[in-house]
Amino acid sequence: MSLDAATVRRIASLARLRVPEDQLPRLGQELNAILGWIEQLNEVNTGGVEPLTGSAALAMRMREDVVNDGAQPEAVLSNAPERIDAFYAVPKVVE
Repeated sequence: MSLDAATVRRIASLARLRVPEDQLPRLGQELNAILGWIEQLNEVNTGGVEPLTGSAALAMRMREDVVNDGAQPEAVLSNAPERIDAFYAVPKVVE
């Protein structure tokens, strides 16, 4: 399957992408390559392969629900734009 410029323009519009006219041929080539890979996947023999039902039936391992401080106060505070001692410094919002 080969996509023409009008189809590529329509796909870009549906994806809410603003693509300049000079970029449409390159985008068309990339989309055609992706469609080629999909066609290759359709050629794979999947006979005898059970469909994947998902992970809903699997039991999830539960961890103990314990409140802690993360034991890394310096790592947490390294993200703060400003700090006072071991606390985030924020601008006053209520007078």
